Amino acid sequence: MSRAAGLLLGHLADRVLGDPRRGHPVALFGSAAAALETRTYADARARGVVHLALLAGAAAGGGLGLERASRRRPLAHTLVTAAATWTVLGGTSLGREARTVHDLLAAGDLPGARQRLTHLVGRDTSALDESEVSRAVVESVAENTSDAVVAPLVWGAVLGVPGLLAYRATNTLDAMVGHRGARYGRFGWASARADDVLNLPGARLSGLLAAALAPLVGGRPSAALRAWARDARRHPSPNAGVVEASFAGALGVRIGGRNHYAHGVEDRVVLGDGPAPTRRDIDRAVRLADAVGLGAVAVAAALAARR
Repeated sequence: MSRAAGLLLGHLADRVLGDPRRGHPVALFGSAAAALETRTYADARARGVVHLALLAGAAAGGGLGLERASRRRPLAHTLVTAAATWTVLGGTSLGREARTVHDLLAAGDLPGARQRLTHLVGRDTSALDESEVSRAVVESVAENTSDAVVAPLVWGAVLGVPGLLAYRATNTLDAMVGHRGARYGRFGWASARADDVLNLPGARLSGLLAAALAPLVGGRPSAALRAWARDARRHPSPNAGVVEASFAGALGVRIGGRNHYAHGVEDRVVLGDGPAPTRRDIDRAVRLADAVGLGAVAVAAALAARR
């Protein structure tokens, strides 16, 4: 029960406090990973495996030490689990960033919205119109609800503090080196594939919750499930496609298409039916994401309590 209580308390801390402005542990991990990369990097998959093993292994080992040290004291174990959960979750900050872009669009500040959007996506935003900005936000909210909320809660429920920290380490490394391109095509392969594997259960739970909770934003569960079944398998990501398709169906919008990145242009599959998103759909996507997060922590706590 202490694990379940810790997951609930950590989720509450994220909802109330969000991420710290300075000295976030994930940012500190990222700095350490960047420093280690100067020693481990080579244009080879084997070096990427070593990079991942050292950093994710250190995170898992640290989490295992914390778990063992507090396991026999329920209150301490609850607090340690809560602190780790708060550290790895990012749902509140995700929603704040999305709503900031919405507010800039509502104020008619398209250049400001394009610039702020870079906090959420890695694509080139300099030439996007309002509809494309809105699409990018909806896609980011959907994908990151799985990556930054649901998936870590799943691993926290199953493996406790080591699962929370190892998942966040792997997901951070994927964001840093897992993308395609000349420098990271081989070196980042292991981080990208490991992140895909770890996100498999969280993405499916996110898709199911988005479908079940679609009526909260005026949508239909059947539309979300239909978009998932029809469109997700054609997406290049085995996980993002599931969540984005389910969100698109739940919101009754059409997302996907051409994206411009530093490493080149990617033509993504179109997901969902209906019109392209508008800025009003950003708020709906955030409300759906918040509901999915609440559903996920309830599932995670129930799973943890049974272990």
